[in-house]
Amino acid sequence: MGTSNAFGGASGGTPLVPSWLEGGGDGNSSDGGDGTGPDDGAFNDAPDSDAGTPPAAPADRVPAPPPPTGDRFRSARSNFTRFAGSGGDDRRSLARAVSQYVSLSAGGSAQAARRMGSSRSTASGLVSFLGNASANGVREALRSLDLESLAGRPVEEVFAGLADYICPDGGSIDEGIARDAFIETIADLADAGITDIDGLTSEQIQTVFELYAAHAIEARICNDIGTKVVTMPSDVRTVERIETQLSEFIQRGVSDAVNASGVDVGALSSQQVAGFVDSIYEVAFDMLEALGESEART
Repeated sequence: MGTSNAFGGASGGTPLVPSWLEGGGDGNSSDGGDGTGPDDGAFNDAPDSDAGTPPAAPADRVPAPPPPTGDRFRSARSNFTRFAGSGGDDRRSLARAVSQYVSLSAGGSAQAARRMGSSRSTASGLVSFLGNASANGVREALRSLDLESLAGRPVEEVFAGLADYICPDGGSIDEGIARDAFIETIADLADAGITDIDGLTSEQIQTVFELYAAHAIEARICNDIGTKVVTMPSDVRTVERIETQLSEFIQRGVSDAVNASGVDVGALSSQQVAGFVDSIYEVAFDMLEALGESEART
C-alpha cells in the first residue's frame, strides 16, 4: 500500500478508461485525477497478441466504456474508510469496497483490467523473462536483455536489475504502481521459498506472477479509493493488520484466476504471454467482485 498516498484519488469525472490508453495522449501526464486529464499517469499498453493464446484476451476487445458517473467512487471509498476505521475488523466493509470498486468505480472487470496499464506490460515482461530463463537458462535470458553481468548473482539482485529493464522508474502514478508492485514482489521472494533463480519451477514462476499481479491490483485500488484512508489508525500493528487483510483478499482472487485458467505459466510462448496476462487481470477482477459480494452477505 506504499503508493496509496501518491495523489488525491481519482475523481468521478475521470474516464473509466483514460483516452491515452487508446493512443490519444502524449504519454507524459501525471495528472491527479481532477477530471481535466489522466488520473493515473501514462503507460505503455501491453501488446495485443491473441494468436494461440490460452485463454483469450478479452480486455482489449470490449466496446467503448460508457461516460463515468460523478459519484462512482463514493460507495467504495465509504466502505473502505469504514473498514480502515474498524482497524481491520469490519471484513464486510472490505468486501463491499472491493466489489463496488470493480462494479461501480472501474465500470466492470474488463475496464478494471484495462486500467492496470503499465502493470500489464510489466507482468508480461516478467513472465516472458522467467519462461526464457526456465527454458534456456538464466545466463542466456539475461544476455538477451544485455544483463549478463547479473548471472550468478542472488535472486534479489537479479530481479532488482530486471526492474530497471521492464519497469523503469517513471514520473507517472501508473508507472509508480507498476514499479512499486515489482519491488514488493522482490521483498516477498524469500518468504515464498524462491531463492535460486537458476532452478525455477513452473510452480514458482506462477507464484512470482501471482505475487506481482496481486501487489499491482492492491496498489491500483488503494490509489483509487484508499487515498488518505490507510493513515487513519495511529497504531502500527493496526495498519499492518489492515494491509494484511486487503492483501490476502486480493491474493485469493488472483490465485483463483490463475488456477482456473489451467495454464502452465512457465510454458507460455512469447506470443501468448500478453494475452494471458490481460485475461488473468480481467478474471481476477471478476472473482474479486464475486468474492466481495459473497462475503458482504455473510
